[in-house]
Amino acid sequence: MPKEYVVIGLIALAGFLGGGVYSTWRTARGLAVVLLVLALVAVGAAVTWLL
Repeated sequence: MPKEYVVIGLIALAGFLGGGVYSTWRTARGLAVVLLVLALVAVGAAVTWLL
């Protein structure tokens, strides 16, 4: 699998998790923080994988 596909998938996952953060921030802040951390890990993994 080309590494560009993995990077695109990780960025898409980060976007999906970011949307979860946005939608759950008012009702469940603890879950939103967990989703935010996971989104940041996905972005970090995408950058690391690309380099």
